[in-house]
Amino acid sequence: MRSAARQIVREFGFMQKGLAGTELSPSAVHTIIEVGYGTVKNASDLGAHLHLEKSSVSRLVQKLENDGLIEADTDPSDKRSRILTLTQDGKNLLGDVEGFARRQLQSALDVLSSKEVAQIETGLVLFAKSLGGAVSAAPDVELHVGYRSGVIASVAHLHATFYSQHYGFGAVFERKIATEMSEFMGRINNSENTTFSAYAGEELLGSVSLDGEDLGDGVSHLRWFIVSPKAQGMGIGNVLLSKATEFADKQGFDRTRLWTFKGLDAARHLYERHGFALAHQTPGTQWGTEVIEQEFVRHHGA
Repeated sequence: MRSAARQIVREFGFMQKGLAGTELSPSAVHTIIEVGYGTVKNASDLGAHLHLEKSSVSRLVQKLENDGLIEADTDPSDKRSRILTLTQDGKNLLGDVEGFARRQLQSALDVLSSKEVAQIETGLVLFAKSLGGAVSAAPDVELHVGYRSGVIASVAHLHATFYSQHYGFGAVFERKIATEMSEFMGRINNSENTTFSAYAGEELLGSVSLDGEDLGDGVSHLRWFIVSPKAQGMGIGNVLLSKATEFADKQGFDRTRLWTFKGLDAARHLYERHGFALAHQTPGTQWGTEVIEQEFVRHHGA
C-alpha cells in the first residue's frame, strides 16, 4: 500500500515544481480548489482543512491575493475573520486545473472496466476517510422509484442550496426546478416517465428523473440529477445514473438528452461514464445566470 501510495504521488505530479499544469505549489492548488468549491470559508477553515500552521496559511493567502487569484474580504458577522473567494482569474485557473485533472484521471480509467473503476472509487474514498479518522458506518440507503411525499421540495432544496452557494443561482432557478418538477409529477404514472431517489431514512441523498414525453420523437429527457453534498463519495450518483440509463434502454428510446452547464466536472465524468457525449454548448441564461450551457446525448444501447 505504501509503495502504491508513493507511485500515485509521483504520477499525479506532487514531486514536480508545479501541480496540475500550473506553476503553483500543491498547497496553493489545493487552496484554489477548496475555496472554489466552497469547502472552506476563511483562513482558519483553510488551515484546518490543509493541516497548515497559521503563519503558513497567512503567507499562502497573501501570495494568492498578490497573484490576483483570490480575494479576502472582512466577514460581516466576524470582523476578525476574512471570507475567501476566487477572483475571475482564480475561477479561470480552477477550470484549467479541473480540465487537467479530468484528462489525467480519464486517461488512467479508460483502460479499466466499469467494475474496476467503481472498486477504485469506493476504495479511495474509504481510504481517505480512514486516514482522517472519519470512517463511520454508511447509512442504510433506500432506492425509491416514482413519486414519494416531499420529493419535489427536497429536490428543489438540494438544487437551490448547492447552485446558490457555488454558482450564484437565485429565485429564477429554484422556481424553475419546483414548477417543472411539479408538472412532471402529474405525469409520473405514465410508463415512459420515472424518478429514482435515494434516501437515508427521510433524508434525500440524491435523485434523477427520466421524462419520456416532453421532447417527443423517441427521445427521453434526463432531468434534475442531484446528489447531496453529504452523500458525495458514496457512489449514489453512479447508481442513480445506472438506473436511469437502464430504464431508458428498456423503454426503447432512440436517445436520451440532458442539459447542464460547463464547470460541473464531477457530474460530467459520471455522464460520460454512462455513455453521454457532449453534443452542443453555447452561452445561455435559462437558469437565471449566464453560463455556458451544454447539451449531452446518449444513444440507445450506448
